[in-house]
Amino acid sequence: MAETTNSTLKAAAYTAGGTERDRVDLPGDLFDGTINMPVMHQAVKAYLSNQRLGLAYTKTRGLVTGGNQKPWKQKGTGRARQGSRRAPHFVGGGTVFGPTGRKYNQTVPRQIRTLARKSALNARAREDSLIVIDNFNYDKPSTKQLLSLLGALGVAEKKVLVLTDGMKQNVFLSGRNLQRTHVMPYADVSTYHILWSDVVLVESSALGYELESVDEKPRAARPKSEAKSARAAKAEAKAERGAAKKSAAKKTTRKAEAKSAKPKAKTAKKSTAKKSAGKKKGK
Repeated sequence: MAETTNSTLKAAAYTAGGTERDRVDLPGDLFDGTINMPVMHQAVKAYLSNQRLGLAYTKTRGLVTGGNQKPWKQKGTGRARQGSRRAPHFVGGGTVFGPTGRKYNQTVPRQIRTLARKSALNARAREDSLIVIDNFNYDKPSTKQLLSLLGALGVAEKKVLVLTDGMKQNVFLSGRNLQRTHVMPYADVSTYHILWSDVVLVESSALGYELESVDEKPRAARPKSEAKSARAAKAEAKAERGAAKKSAAKKTTRKAEAKSAKPKAKTAKKSTAKKSAGKKKGK
């Protein structure tokens, strides 16, 4: 049911600029290695259920417009007696036992929610997928700065959850336009968000301790041959594919023209042979 470990969990630490620091010990009261799968399942299921709106709605025969008049008289027609055109067996009639809107809300006790969140954080820490960042002090929103950090950590192509100490608008706006990145305060994170992500970046102050400032190390510039962006590579590949298609189309047209030219030459030879034979007969 629940897995526990007695060893102290450690996590990699980096600066906001991507400079690597010494590994840090995670707080023992939260990161004790406990992973309770049933509790995490219950919390995630409740979270997803609470996102549902339950707007499916159908009308019964009493709610459908019309049907006040009897379709035909009670006797003498030879047909079965009917009282309304809006009965369920008529086209355009009401629906029997259809959905009429419902609530999918599920409540989970606070202690279970806390245990599920703790288990999710421990799972990411045991997978070495939890990284501590010293601080997220952005003077202004900068998606480029956040992308450079993710690139330095090697997680740019993964689903990343960034947890800040309190609400930091500049960091939130920096990651809002990134499809695989989600930024939110550490206090608001849920079990679902932690399990959704592949990597979790946590600000050190959110875990209750401060890291000393470290000088940023300049990154070595990559050669121009390696500095091509993914878009440029895709464009080149697309151009090559287009050129290959054009050359293949030209070859097929040439073959078709050659095939069509051969029968024409044969028919011309036959016609000349027939004309010469006719002339000989006439003589």
